[in-house]
Amino acid sequence: MTQTTEAAAARQDAKPTRSPRIHRAWFVAAVTFVTIIGAAAFRSLPGLLIDPLHAEFGWSRGTIGAAVSVNLALYGLTAPFAAALMDRFGIRRVVAVALTVIAIGSGLTVWMTAAWQLMLCWGLLVGLGSGSMALAFAATVTNRWFTTRRGLVSGILTAASASGQLIFLPLLSWMVETHDWRPAAVTVALAALAVVPFVWLLLRDHPADVGQKPYGATEFVPKPAPVTGAARRTLGVLSSAVRTGPFWLLAGTFAICGASTNGLIQTHFVPAAHDHGLPVTTAASLLAVIGVFDVVGTIASGWFTDRFEPRRLLAVYYALRGVSLLFLPMLLGPAVHPSMVFFIIFYGLDWVATVPPTLALCREQYGEDSAIVFGWVLASHQVGAALVAFLGGVARDVFGTYDMVWYASGALCAAAALMALVIRRRPAAPAGGLGAAVA
Repeated sequence: MTQTTEAAAARQDAKPTRSPRIHRAWFVAAVTFVTIIGAAAFRSLPGLLIDPLHAEFGWSRGTIGAAVSVNLALYGLTAPFAAALMDRFGIRRVVAVALTVIAIGSGLTVWMTAAWQLMLCWGLLVGLGSGSMALAFAATVTNRWFTTRRGLVSGILTAASASGQLIFLPLLSWMVETHDWRPAAVTVALAALAVVPFVWLLLRDHPADVGQKPYGATEFVPKPAPVTGAARRTLGVLSSAVRTGPFWLLAGTFAICGASTNGLIQTHFVPAAHDHGLPVTTAASLLAVIGVFDVVGTIASGWFTDRFEPRRLLAVYYALRGVSLLFLPMLLGPAVHPSMVFFIIFYGLDWVATVPPTLALCREQYGEDSAIVFGWVLASHQVGAALVAFLGGVARDVFGTYDMVWYASGALCAAAALMALVIRRRPAAPAGGLGAAVA
């Protein structure tokens, strides 16, 4: 009799999962996607500012690159704390505040007259705000709302940043070229503010808030109590993770990922192409096209991650990226040739395809703490990006060309491919904290 009652209860409990309606998790993912698109405006602007700020204020490219590097470094270093803050205060509050800080930082740049103000507004404020809107946001949403299809969802949410780049790059480059860089900065601020109402009204922190199970789950998951001591927990997770070999390999490969994407192409491609006579709007449009194929490549990578070994996927991605960078100096010129179009398509497909398998390896290795560990891995990504954003500008000032930067980044990508293959697989184990594998 007891077994019959339990079976009936189980059937009743599972009924919402079999409902023909679309699961609420997909609506949350859609809001997250739109939010990241709106926040992506600030990611499109740094490469467009280098030449205008150099011309107006006389600041060296190394100085401007230093401000971008502060932004990128804070973006990464804030991410792991943001994941813990989301556990403490909720996703909705943290993201709404982050978008507001981004808007303030970007808006204040229109009144700056000194390089330290660029460091403060774009480096500090936008860096802190963007760090709270980093991929740890997507990782937290994926972990809470989805049990199955995590690779696909993480790929879709990662692609949102590229979609935002596709939307904003042509518009911002037109503004900078036709009017001035200030209207572009104001547009970034307004875009961030426009997303805040969507976050506050539509985003929910946990499936239990709406009485649903995570997508693909067989049992209802109660909402955990707020976690106090966010900073202490974040540092504690780091302290445990650094004692494991996979953490250093994941952090090292992701640092090279950041160096060869955000730090290199996103920051320096437009001025490098302009050095070879290509108009700024044309170069920015090519960068936007990278965003088109980035969407395709990242979603496909999420699909592959659900089916193939993540280590091997990473090795392939980094190897192909390195080869493409070695050929780039020969492709730059005053006009767009088919070979450059091929590079743009190829690089776009590989841009952040590394995120889904990296996130999957974090889940496999670190279980319940994987979002925070991924935040620290993301920090290494942004530190790598920050170094190349700065050093790339210095190299351009010293050598008068970016060629050496392309070649060095290609060699680093080859090293990342080898590092990915060295990561050891972790056998399945019961979940429960750092080091627990996801079943």
